[in-house]
Amino acid sequence: MTAKEFDKKFDNGEDVSEYLDFSNAIKLKDVKGLKTETKKVNVDFPEWIIEYLDQEAKKIGVTRQSIIKVWIAERLKEETGCLKAS
Repeated sequence: MTAKEFDKKFDNGEDVSEYLDFSNAIKLKDVKGLKTETKKVNVDFPEWIIEYLDQEAKKIGVTRQSIIKVWIAERLKEETGCLKAS
């Protein structure tokens, strides 16, 4: 299912829960303690990484920046065992 099809179902009030994986969902109570201020960083990636990032982002209908943020957050959660508040 494309992101556009998912959005259409959601916007029409259809139940889209069967398309979601809640096993790795971040609970709101875990997010409340986190600082939400952002800080800009610059990272240089080889072109091949950018190409793969763009392909994956396009598949799920998000921006390159969004997929980088999500993947880094997932990895930090995996490495630390939890979300850490700053």
